[in-house]
Amino acid sequence: MDKITKELVALEVIKTLKSRFDNFPSDASDNRNAPFHEAFLKAFRLEIEKYVTNVPIFISLASWMHGLNTTLGQIFFENIAHILCNGEKREFKNLKVSREQQNVISEIITNLKNKNAMPSVLEENQKIFECQGTPEQKIQNFTADVYYEDDEKIVAIELKTVKPNSGIFKSEKEKMLYAKAALKNIFPNKKVQYFIGFPFDPLSKEPTSSNKLRFFDYGIDFKKFFDFEEVLLADQLWDFLSQEKGTMESLLAIINQIAEPDFLQKFDFINDPKNLDVDIDKYKSIISLWFLYKELDIIERFYSVNKSTNKRIKRMLAQNLFDTQNNYKLNRVNILLSNDCEL
Repeated sequence: MDKITKELVALEVIKTLKSRFDNFPSDASDNRNAPFHEAFLKAFRLEIEKYVTNVPIFISLASWMHGLNTTLGQIFFENIAHILCNGEKREFKNLKVSREQQNVISEIITNLKNKNAMPSVLEENQKIFECQGTPEQKIQNFTADVYYEDDEKIVAIELKTVKPNSGIFKSEKEKMLYAKAALKNIFPNKKVQYFIGFPFDPLSKEPTSSNKLRFFDYGIDFKKFFDFEEVLLADQLWDFLSQEKGTMESLLAIINQIAEPDFLQKFDFINDPKNLDVDIDKYKSIISLWFLYKELDIIERFYSVNKSTNKRIKRMLAQNLFDTQNNYKLNRVNILLSNDCEL
């Protein structure tokens, strides 16, 4: 993983951690009314008190943990995927397939549902891509969580939680077939791939390993509708996105290096530029540990020499590194590292 990618990943980690600290429950005074939860939890009081002494705080923490799950599932994993493959989230509207493709897709789904055929991405692609006819049947709008294209291929990935509902497999496969057919109609000379991706394997004892056969057995009807080749699981997903081996290990290493118990203290220290004059070595140590290479470049440029008298530079250097939404101020960085920014 190169320095640019590490820095982009690190910034997503920092933003996620800081946002969850901002929402961490310090007390239970702001709890939503939860009379049913509290009533049921009375039965578990003796068990809960082995680990938790305050039930309202326990309820708050459960809500906070749900928020973390949502952030990881709907924001963090997607953003990291985009960084690794230089892709984006893309919505597709008003795409069309031919009547012949529509009939073939219906036949494929019926055969899979009735177990008259085994899922085969190779055979299914051949059937829907080789259909003749004018695309005139509008399909349902869809969004690819991860999308990228180049001169040879189109790649779309639907990122899913690690506990999919059994009822989604038929509809997901149908949507995937229609999407591939419609995309092929737009890009007839490109290879079209569509995958379902799972960020990690919840059944694995090792953080970065996976067992796809076992995972397929985990979901009812999963094997009925999906070929192994159209599912990317855990390390396979991240390696596919980056086209490098060991990507999941690298991602976890970055997270573990930043997500220390003193994270908030370090964040507050580097987010105050005055601390450069307080302890520049400590400041540089933190931003090095957190892969903030551009900040190191800024320090070397403006603090290894006599400080600038340029008012614009002085104002930019006086800014915090992160805004109130915990976004890294790229405009500040770009200006300070531009060739136009003279000492």
